[in-house]
Amino acid sequence: MSILVYTENWNGKFKKLSFELVSYASKVAEMTGTNVTALSIGNVEDTELEKLGNYGVSKILKAEGDQFGSLDNQVFTELITKAAEKEGAKNIILAHNNSGKALAPRLSVRLKAALASGLAKLPSSAEPFVVNKKVFSGKAFADVELKSEVKILTLMQNSFELIESPVKAEIEPFSPDVGTFNTVVKDVQKQTGTILLTDAEIVVSGGRGMKSPDNWGPIEELAEILGAATACSRPVSDEGWRPHSEHTGQTGKIIAPNLYFAVGISGAIQHLAGVSSSKCIVAINTDPDAPIFEAADYGIVGDAAKVLPDLIKAVKEL
Repeated sequence: MSILVYTENWNGKFKKLSFELVSYASKVAEMTGTNVTALSIGNVEDTELEKLGNYGVSKILKAEGDQFGSLDNQVFTELITKAAEKEGAKNIILAHNNSGKALAPRLSVRLKAALASGLAKLPSSAEPFVVNKKVFSGKAFADVELKSEVKILTLMQNSFELIESPVKAEIEPFSPDVGTFNTVVKDVQKQTGTILLTDAEIVVSGGRGMKSPDNWGPIEELAEILGAATACSRPVSDEGWRPHSEHTGQTGKIIAPNLYFAVGISGAIQHLAGVSSSKCIVAINTDPDAPIFEAADYGIVGDAAKVLPDLIKAVKEL
């Protein structure tokens, strides 16, 4: 028996998210008395795969091939299912990102497994298996007992620390019959020159309190100085002030950076649902009663047009 982790790669390289997953899986393995097996899908060099061993992975199933260059939900579900059956895995862990959200429900049906999505903490108990997760758009927490034999967990990005526990990982080729591919990728256009919002450890976000798209210069300048990504609330993207790719919230991107600046954002529950997992929230708003201050770790009551230049100056000095 083992815990199976699907470690997604990007152009043959693992990101911090993959190492968070295996660190989390290693701790769950300690709780359940098992070990950790990672499944890698796509072309990844052995030297890159071996990095997973630094975080407690004892075995790596390597499903290699150019045909795995893009996500096909049906084929990837089949691969993960066969890997779980081969390893006798009773716990399967995926990232709570676009891929994980697409694959986890399919796996749940295929394996008749309980699904706990969007976790940020270790299970509070292994027997019975109890997880703690956010409910009601992040306004409350619930302890949920998973009673099925097989359990599927998806982990929020940037929610679990990297824990090194080096072992020598055994790399084993894995090439089961997974049927035919139904997805054909004809063209790929990638964003370059900017930090991806979902990968950013610092995010500077603006709302309608910025009053005009012409006032976004300080937001972008602060982000550039901090090496941060820029984001916005839904009303801003709906008005066309900023691209929809920057929209964070319940109906946009769910993020969990180490530091989140909310500038001119009132803090509607739909927005907070997408950013409440941030390690630290700094709010700037003219309204001292704005809901964002209830969620913020630090609050500045003031006009963003006056506060941001001073903040930028202070950051430059540091």
